[in-house]
Amino acid sequence: MSAATVAPLPSLAQARPPGATVTDPALVRRAVKAAALGNAMEWFDFGVYSYIAVTLGKVFFPSGNPTAQLLSTFGAFAAAFLVRPLGGMVFGPLGDRVGRQKVLALTMILMAAGTFAIGLIPSYATIGVWAPVLLLAARLVQGFSTGGEYAGASTFIAEYAPDKRRGFLGSWLEFGTLAGYIGGAGLVTLMTALLPDGDLTSWGWRVPFLIAGPMGIVGLYLRMRLEETPAFAAEVEKSESARVKVPLRDMITGQWQALLLCVGLVLVFNVTDYMLLSYMPSYLTSELEYDETHGLLVVLAVMALMMVVQPFAGALTDRVGRRPVIAAGCAGFLLLSVPALLLIRQGSLLAVGLGMAALGLLLVCFTAAMPSALPALFPTRVRYGSLSIGFNVSVSLFGGTTPLVVTALIGATGDLMMPAYYMMAAAVVGGVAVWFMTESAGRPLPGSAPSVER
Repeated sequence: MSAATVAPLPSLAQARPPGATVTDPALVRRAVKAAALGNAMEWFDFGVYSYIAVTLGKVFFPSGNPTAQLLSTFGAFAAAFLVRPLGGMVFGPLGDRVGRQKVLALTMILMAAGTFAIGLIPSYATIGVWAPVLLLAARLVQGFSTGGEYAGASTFIAEYAPDKRRGFLGSWLEFGTLAGYIGGAGLVTLMTALLPDGDLTSWGWRVPFLIAGPMGIVGLYLRMRLEETPAFAAEVEKSESARVKVPLRDMITGQWQALLLCVGLVLVFNVTDYMLLSYMPSYLTSELEYDETHGLLVVLAVMALMMVVQPFAGALTDRVGRRPVIAAGCAGFLLLSVPALLLIRQGSLLAVGLGMAALGLLLVCFTAAMPSALPALFPTRVRYGSLSIGFNVSVSLFGGTTPLVVTALIGATGDLMMPAYYMMAAAVVGGVAVWFMTESAGRPLPGSAPSVER
């Protein structure tokens, strides 16, 4: 595969292909809402955990050194990502065997339970070392369940969407991510502004995690009402009665080229995502000694800007292709990471806002394109499983560890520009992956019939 082999995008005037799947717009909208809500709940938790990391450090990791507390908190954050590949290896192949809808309902239950449990854990002052142990256990449950969440949700939307609108509809998955982040971060910001430090540390931090229970019930209800995707139903019909089990080994060795592309694309997507949305609030507070409330408000404003742009960027990927949009994001992070971080380090509200907005708009290049680009790397019979493996291996090694690694690098070198260098390195890897990927916009998913709107 190379850039030279990419064919032009299909004409919008092209006649309906024979044997095409005709999608029901109402059913597609329901599928998008249910998938996006699950993603919103996952990232509500991640947003809360990241934005309240300093408080969690005081509650679960008592120490006289604030940097050590923050490292311990982000260590528990990163630990959840270490089990994500295990979750992907369980839920992904299961989704290819029994169906996407059933597995997405199961991941929703586990995710809500793990998040809710964090809000019930006693503090270190109450039960000692068992407090961080229980926190780690709850994070591992969350990590295991999310191993099947993103790949399943993006596969679910991609297999429901008509070929010519897959980018636009897929972009709503990351709209849910941003909504979850804003919900979690907004709640933490409000509580930080209204509650005294003593109340926030003693009980206030629990409230955002306890909200996950009702959210999980709503999400489970929406997902249980969905039908299986047309692509999976057609695959089952081809095998007459039930899906033929594909060995896990074949999902890896049989798809190794697509898996490498997936790992590279997810690396640049998630390093930049976690850098901006998870790490930068703590960077502003801990490294630059920026006012905590104002720092959170700046990041919230940037996420709101990204939400506004997100659907338009998704529609753009349907018009010009996924590759040009992703390539623009990689080039932007390579060229602008240092100037953007220098602006942020300048410290004024305007400078911080401009630097963060620049990084946020570059990130939209990935959030808008990846939900439709990644499922198109794999054929229907192994799509959920192979995507789960590739996505979660990359997130575990590079994405979820970003806050921990960058904090440690700054501590070891004293260089506050480390976040920029880390994003630039990720952009180089992503650019190589984009060069070798094949354009998928406007085309049927591999192994699936063409999909058109009713």
